Amino acid sequence: MQNILTIGQEYVPIEQIAYIEPFEPHASRQFKPDKPYKGRVVLLNRESVPTEDTPQDFAQANGFRLIPEDNVATNPAISFRVRGFKPTENFKPRKEFQTQLIWRDPEGDNRNKLLVTHLETVIAIVIRGETEPGAEHKARPRRPAQARASRKRATPRPEA
Repeated sequence: MQNILTIGQEYVPIEQIAYIEPFEPHASRQFKPDKPYKGRVVLLNRESVPTEDTPQDFAQANGFRLIPEDNVATNPAISFRVRGFKPTENFKPRKEFQTQLIWRDPEGDNRNKLLVTHLETVIAIVIRGETEPGAEHKARPRRPAQARASRKRATPRPEA
């Protein structure tokens, strides 16, 4: 079963995972975990599955892209959009979020995740796949020109 991850007792196709974030048991007082969960795997439709892996461990094991400042790892197979975030009069979160990560769920509706990481860093990691955002990128060395092999031209046949 390629590209299907076993998370606890659930089987999750990797293309259904949007990101993984730290598990915060105090966020949901109704859920009393029986295991020491360290991460929360969030699916495209925003359902989640708790995991005993940290976001860093999960990212490393599954090739996800880690945003260190938020401790969130995104799935490189998902097409994300990135937008700046500014609080409004009606929505003033406690954290100083700067960026909004946006993707589409299976029904085509937009879903999002707010991040404290700066916009350019999120673009570098999530969209471009850079491992060291902001680092000077060296241009790839050009390959030396190779002489082309000459082709023999067909000589025209004499007409009969």
